[in-house]
Amino acid sequence: MTTPAQKPVRLRPRDRDAIISSLRSGVVPRAGFQHIQVGRAAEVSAMSQEISRIADGGSAVRFVIGEYGAGKTFFLNLVRSIAAERKLVTTSADLTPDRRLHASGGQARSLYAELMRNITTRSTPDGNALPSIVERFVTSAIQEATTAGVSPATCIADRLEKLSESVGGYDFAQVIGAYWKGHDTGNEQLKADAVRWLRGEFTTRTDARAALGVRSIIDDTNFYDQLKLVARFVRLAGFSGLLVCLDEMVNLYKLAHTGARKSNYEQVLRIVNDCLQGNVEGLGFCFGGTPEMLMDTRRGLYSYEALRSRLAENNFAVGGLVDYSGPVLRLANLTPEDMHVLLERLRHVFAAGDPAAYLVPDEALGAFMQHCAGRIGDAYFRTPRNTIKEFVNLLAVLDQNPGADWRQLLGNVSIDTEANPDLEPLPNELSAQNVDGTDELTSLRI
Repeated sequence: MTTPAQKPVRLRPRDRDAIISSLRSGVVPRAGFQHIQVGRAAEVSAMSQEISRIADGGSAVRFVIGEYGAGKTFFLNLVRSIAAERKLVTTSADLTPDRRLHASGGQARSLYAELMRNITTRSTPDGNALPSIVERFVTSAIQEATTAGVSPATCIADRLEKLSESVGGYDFAQVIGAYWKGHDTGNEQLKADAVRWLRGEFTTRTDARAALGVRSIIDDTNFYDQLKLVARFVRLAGFSGLLVCLDEMVNLYKLAHTGARKSNYEQVLRIVNDCLQGNVEGLGFCFGGTPEMLMDTRRGLYSYEALRSRLAENNFAVGGLVDYSGPVLRLANLTPEDMHVLLERLRHVFAAGDPAAYLVPDEALGAFMQHCAGRIGDAYFRTPRNTIKEFVNLLAVLDQNPGADWRQLLGNVSIDTEANPDLEPLPNELSAQNVDGTDELTSLRI
């Protein structure tokens, strides 16, 4: 499906500059998706249905699979923006060697802390929305108490009783209660300590007990349980649910230590089971990865048999037939028509929405596509990141050199095929260091 041509919408200079600077560096802009989104209407519709299921109190899990440079990160950010419009709380993080789903050296807690730093709502789109969510919960409880004619403390205790039934819920409820106490007495330090605990920033139980009177902290062992509690809590605060987007799944695929990789896949399996069986409420996960990360039977998710059976694709979806309802969502390639519309939109954004300021005519768009096709074949629309980057660079040169001719410049545009780092040689497992902090036995001498 080809997206209709961009309507003449003016952009503020700040928005235009943010989008252009991100695209020139090869990264996804934080905002302004609507100005450059093209194609993939079926995939967006499928994710919209999943978001509706989460908002209704259900759960969802999706693995967004696409080639390196095909637009997975852009798609995940687009999904988050749709979720925010549906009153969901969203958060995201990239998995790295220091941020993983399972570990014993603080890497899982580090991932949780990153997710809490990046948590956003529609009114707080730039992240760090956790304090405002807690404040909203307290404020709504005070309003409910006033209407019912009871004390706010009683109302908050009744609400938090639902959390106490979950794993780790008692301490979570105690921390929220401490925040209310700080709110009621004007104790800003108590409120700050409560938010610190919720963000996973306490590293010792002694400090947490001295500050808040709780006996536990958020660490590697309860990372996922705490995310489930946050999902339930945001619903108590008046939101529809929580959507968690985890990109760069390839960093699990690249773990050289077999035991560590398997432990992380077991955590993925736990999330998949909970979401598919409906064991969690108002919680959704989106994982971003490449086909190798999914289908490699030696190191990928398919190397774990339980995940392979759950993520197996529909055998009837062949010969051009599609199924967007399964847990694996493969991003379809952009068509040449989609790419043409995308170039039109990039030209429109670069001109800040002013058609009179377009730097190249329609003829140049077709010529640029032909040039790319001659250099790298159909990869220019299958993995469009480099194509987008070079087109914006071309516009930047024309903008700063008014006398330049786009026809002469076009021959100098160098387009390279995206190199997939997933396919690079991996470290030898026998010589790798245990990522959980201990050295593996690498040699034996007698």
